[in-house]
Formats: sequence, structure tokens, C-alpha cells
Amino acid sequence: MKIAILSRGPRLYSTRRLREACKKRGHEVRVLNSMLFSINVQEGNPNLLYRSRRLPGLDAVIPRIGASITFFGTAIVRQFEQMGVCCLNSSFGIISSRDKLFSIQLLARHNIGIPHTIFVKQRNAVIPAIETLGGAPVVIKLLEGTQGIGVILAETNTVADAIIETLQSTRQNVLIQKFVKESRGRDIRAIVVGNRVVAAMRRVAKGEEFRSNVHRGGSVEGVTLHEKYEQTAIRAAQIMGLNVAGVDMLESEGGPKIMEVNSSPGLEGIERATGVDVAGAMVEFLEEQCNFPEIDLRQRLTLDTGYGIAEIQIMKNSEIIGRSVRDAGFRERDIVIMSIKRGGTTISNPKATREVQEGDTLLCFGKLENMKSLVVKTRKKRGRPRAGNYG
Repeated sequence: MKIAILSRGPRLYSTRRLREACKKRGHEVRVLNSMLFSINVQEGNPNLLYRSRRLPGLDAVIPRIGASITFFGTAIVRQFEQMGVCCLNSSFGIISSRDKLFSIQLLARHNIGIPHTIFVKQRNAVIPAIETLGGAPVVIKLLEGTQGIGVILAETNTVADAIIETLQSTRQNVLIQKFVKESRGRDIRAIVVGNRVVAAMRRVAKGEEFRSNVHRGGSVEGVTLHEKYEQTAIRAAQIMGLNVAGVDMLESEGGPKIMEVNSSPGLEGIERATGVDVAGAMVEFLEEQCNFPEIDLRQRLTLDTGYGIAEIQIMKNSEIIGRSVRDAGFRERDIVIMSIKRGGTTISNPKATREVQEGDTLLCFGKLENMKSLVVKTRKKRGRPRAGNYG
């Protein structure tokens, strides 16, 4: 395959290792500086220019998009997607994980462990927010920051108030987060590739520093994850829409708490701590992804006006509880059930004889009007239906 690594640092350890892994597996590989692209948006013929020249055909792209160029870098990845080039991580996944508020909102919806977090804009809401979290100490985070930059531990309410006032005066948006004291100076980083954790390490902060990032002098050691931590890391990456992710977790008394999901995790610390060829695992997955690509239904459904995807929650007043998929009338309504989520289990492509139960969440594809009418019947008191119209 012809593979491009999007990176502004060709000499960086991670870039070099990915390049070596591509070559080792027999691929042609180039390192391309994201900032040297021009996006040519043309009807029916989306393409890219590199150094003002038409870019030769590529089979796959490995994005290494830094935080400082998120907007432009993800636009480049999105253009590759429009051109049908296989991308190791999607533009949506990169954007979702890079925005700390958005990412934690996504995780919270899926009932996955996160530290209690509050986002405030008004000056007079700061102290009440800190009190809601149980009082100081609290962690203050900039919405965009990497390698521990923009993460501050405030030991008292007064100090937290002063820090937030200063940051907000420079038009910085900040999160206030409950401090998990039992994990002070320690966290877990797991590298997820596809649907598995390929390597994990524990990071320990240096001295009195509470941030355990390697870039801040922290030490690392390879670890074998408990199943709960492994599954949490995989779910977090999937929720963000990332094929490859570095998932940072705190070891709290209540189990794993997600701190951050990184779309371009550094490889140096994890490979040296574990001895695992993480770069090789990433390239191997890219090969599989290109041979059997996932599709974005939201884009495919624009071809069928009036059709879309919806999640239908089966409430206790639903008329279809206890009926089989066949007898519930979905086929007559031109609705296909792609999966049923029941508790912590997902039933893919359920059989016609499968009974629908109270509390099920049905992931459906079909005519939106028909799905809306079904949602209204099952959620009379819950407001607007959660139907996604992509037609």
C-alpha cells in the first residue's frame, strides 16, 4: 500500500517508529507536513494539493494531528475521507477527543467512569461549582491542552477561584473537576488498537508533582490491566469514534475514571515500558481497515431521502413489549432493527423470533416518519424523539 503519515515532526520517535513499521510490512510510506496541504473543494472531485502540487494517489493515511493545528489538520483528514482514502483515525474521532468538554459529555452519556466535572462561564458560579464537587482540592483544566499543560491542582477554594478568574480573563475556557485523591500522581495509560488493548503502563509523577505525564518527568512501568480497566479503555475509544487511542485512567476506589482519550498517543514511553511493538500493531490494523473498511452510515444515507437511523427506547407503556421482532410490525413499517442493546449486552442483527423487552434500546434504520410514529407511541411523556435524520 501507499501510506502517508501526517506529521509536522518527521524526526519524532512516534513518527519514525510508524514509518519503520510501514516499511517493515512492505508498504511505500511518506511523511507529509499537514501545514503544507491545500484543500481543493470541487464538486464531484474533492482533492488535495501538497506544496501546491496535485497529490499522487494514496491508499491510507495515519494522522498525527497536534493540538495546535486541530482545525486545519482535521480538515485535511476529512478531505482524505471524502476522497475515499482509508484513515487510521477519523476526523470526527480526532475532533471529539480533542475537545475535553465534548468528550466528557459523550462519555457521561454512556455511563462510563469519569471524574465529576463542571463547566462554568459566569464568575459568580465558580465557588458554588467547587462546593458541588465537594470543595477543594479540585483540578482545573483548559479545554484544549496536551502533555499535562493547562492542568492545575488548586488546594483551596480561594486559590481555585483566583486561578479561574485569571484564565477566564484571558478568554480561556476551563473545566473544574473533582480531585481523585487516592490516585494522586498516578494513572494508567492504555493503548487501544481496534477492539483490544495492545499495551498498558502505569505512570507515576516525580516528587510532589501531581501530573504523571512522561513529559513532566514521570516514570513508567508496564502493567497487565484488570479486565474492568481494559474494557473501560476499549469502550472509551469506541465512544470517541477512534480506532487507535491512548486512554488515560485514574485508579479510584470506585474503579477506573477516564481522564482523557488521545487520538495521537506518543509511542516512546509505552513501547519502552512494555517492549510491545505498538507501531506495528497500528499498521497491521490499518491494513485490516483498508481491506474491510467500516462505513459511515450518516454519509451513505444521504442517497435515500426520507430514511435515517434512530434509537428507539422501549418504555414500560410500549405496546410491543413481549412481542417478537417479526410480530411487532417493524417490517410492515419499513424498519430494520440493526441491534438491540439490553443492559450491558448488544444483540446484533436480532432474529425475527427475538422478543422485545422493556428497557431495550433498538438501533433502527428505515423510514423516519414511520420510526417517529413508533417513538411517539413508546415515549409519550418523554418529549421529542431521538431520531437522526440524515436523509
